[in-house]
Amino acid sequence: MKENYVAARVESGHSEWWAHGKLWRSAPGSIQLKEPGDVHRDRSHDGPITLQVVVLPSSLFESVRDEGRTIALPHLALGDERAYAFHRLHDAISDRAERLPLEVAVTEAATAFVQLKSTASHRSQPVRRAMDYLRERISDSVTLDDLALHAGLDKFHLCRAFRAQIGMPPHAYLTHLRVARARRLLERGVVASQVASLVGFYDQSQLNRHFRRIVGTTPGRHALRQAGRERSVP
Repeated sequence: MKENYVAARVESGHSEWWAHGKLWRSAPGSIQLKEPGDVHRDRSHDGPITLQVVVLPSSLFESVRDEGRTIALPHLALGDERAYAFHRLHDAISDRAERLPLEVAVTEAATAFVQLKSTASHRSQPVRRAMDYLRERISDSVTLDDLALHAGLDKFHLCRAFRAQIGMPPHAYLTHLRVARARRLLERGVVASQVASLVGFYDQSQLNRHFRRIVGTTPGRHALRQAGRERSVP
């Protein structure tokens, strides 16, 4: 699951990957777009894949998120005019542009993200409502009946639609949200022993289990690694 707004350009190689309920094929020159909450799964690739990845500041999207807008397309092929703003950003970075043109390129790329909202969303309204409900109640005990009631869809159809459109069932999505928030809290200096209750896990052992499975390490080691990086910065 992605935690940031990302615009990546494929520099070399071909790959197949799953996102937004379908399989996509990337080739050199194509743009991959991701936003917080997106689920991305690599399926196959032909040789080494090289990407230039740009993480866009979340602050640029605060007002957009408040309006409930979402990014509809995770992939733009080479030659798609909707990708031009992202190519300008990548070119500016590659050319080591000065601050002003770089800031313009970042702003235009963020605007292009928003403009893609006009494309029909891959997510149905009930699924979007369910995702918003889970984000808002990340530390609460959520029942499927409550989730279905908020989404406006019976729980049987909601489970099927959620898995098909998001790539995982609602409870797994909520777990990923909780682990993502736990990472952010740890990186801000919150003690690992306090994080579990803040993100909705029953206890430390449940946090450790899910954190290790998703992140690949324990919360304590992640916090130590982050602290080490900060000490190494001059």
